[in-house]
Amino acid sequence: MRKLISRLFGGKLAINPATVMPQSPAASAAPLQEANHFDIGLKDAGFDGWYRVESGELYEGFAIGVDDVVVDVGCGEGGCALFCANRGAHVIVADIDAAKVAASVQRLADTPARKVEGVVSDANPLLLGDGIASRIISMEVMEHVDDPAQFLRELVRIGKPGAQYLLTVPDPVAEQLQVGLAPEVYFQKPNHVRIIQRDEFAKLVTDAGLVIERQGSYGFYWSLWWLFFWVCKVDLSNPQHPLLNSWTRTWEALLDSPQGNQVRKSMNDLMPKCQVIVARKP
Repeated sequence: MRKLISRLFGGKLAINPATVMPQSPAASAAPLQEANHFDIGLKDAGFDGWYRVESGELYEGFAIGVDDVVVDVGCGEGGCALFCANRGAHVIVADIDAAKVAASVQRLADTPARKVEGVVSDANPLLLGDGIASRIISMEVMEHVDDPAQFLRELVRIGKPGAQYLLTVPDPVAEQLQVGLAPEVYFQKPNHVRIIQRDEFAKLVTDAGLVIERQGSYGFYWSLWWLFFWVCKVDLSNPQHPLLNSWTRTWEALLDSPQGNQVRKSMNDLMPKCQVIVARKP
């Protein structure tokens, strides 16, 4: 499940497994009909423009090609970097966690990537030269850093003129609903130290000197999934519980229904898990 969160949302949440309570006897009495939360989450993300293999777009409007130099800042376990590596790009993975950098580099070793590099850095500063990258990715990192404006200045510094940026942060509506349900560590360093409002996110990006090309949101499925997860009190490494599994199967049935995409879009507008901005350096 940790790989799932990394692949879709950046994988930055640090939860001590010892604090997770075992499933209650009542919930575990009947045999579970297991659900693959990752597969449904990936299917859902595809409707919102993610992982478009045929067009080479990691996200709609953010295409990766063999000539690109991609820097994934806050790479987690390298899910986005893997997509870029499979497009043949030169990929640089960066993270504050040395073990994650090493694991990501290893994960990309057998891909068609022109080159793979790893950098251990807290991004203040990034240990990379000026103007080296044509594509910069930072998924769910800004809510972790002490100074988002400074962080964005570093991202802008390493981009070439014309470089594209794919940036995501948690949506404030979904984040506010976690308050009181998520453990206290969720809103403490090194996890989420701020909730970034929608207009604030856009202003941070434009104040850094970038031009916004596309704004979007996605992940209502995950907004509710996380609320249910905190209530179920199961281990994140194996989140099988009747409530979680029922929700995943319900969402799958919706996606497969004739008007499912219409409902999905409405729910994403109401309470997405994440905000997305694609921007360009002039």
